[in-house]
Amino acid sequence: MKNCTSLLSFLLVLSAIISYGQESQYEFKKGSYDGIGKWYMNREVSHVMGYQGMSWLERDEREKEENTATLLENMKISKTDDIADIGAGSGYHVFKMAGIAKDGTVYAVDIQDEMLAAMRDKKERGRFPNISLVKGSEKSANLAPNSVDKVLIVDVYHEMNFPYEMMASIKKAMRADAKLYLIEYRGEDPNVPIKKLHKMTEAQAVKELKALGLELEENTDNLPWQHCMVFVKS
Repeated sequence: MKNCTSLLSFLLVLSAIISYGQESQYEFKKGSYDGIGKWYMNREVSHVMGYQGMSWLERDEREKEENTATLLENMKISKTDDIADIGAGSGYHVFKMAGIAKDGTVYAVDIQDEMLAAMRDKKERGRFPNISLVKGSEKSANLAPNSVDKVLIVDVYHEMNFPYEMMASIKKAMRADAKLYLIEYRGEDPNVPIKKLHKMTEAQAVKELKALGLELEENTDNLPWQHCMVFVKS
């Protein structure tokens, strides 16, 4: 019994050390009304947009404001691609990509049950056998290692509560020649009508993803308000 107690104590201490090591890369301090008071590499993490904002994701003006058709062209999707949409929301991009990658799989990853339910309803109403719904967590996309050719993250990265851990899990899911498309409203442009914490600069994105062994291959500058940054494994 004494040995068991000692082992349990050791495991608890080890768990605490690991947890502290993970949290130590983050700072906690008072910040913006739009933020959560948690900072990563001098960037405050913003609040997650809840499922209550689903109608904004599906707004009629979205194509004009974001030129999503051009974004999908930038991705050069083939019919056999396996693609992960991280923070897929209501599936605005998921169902478009599924129609192109007909012989591949589109993994629609989200942490909110309501978002997953909305995508499930759409999937059942249509014919999308190549869409796989995945319940992620704050620290993991819950994708199998070496399982995707392309990753799409649209206006979600800045909301990740644990960006380092989440991106590390995504990197594991990427195949050797996979590409990660990070789409964020341009923080360098004051004319982009989006709140500050919901925008990112290229420099900040490069700094954060470099820490994970991901490097910027190109920033395709053809979207109205957003960066289309393409990252690959170093």
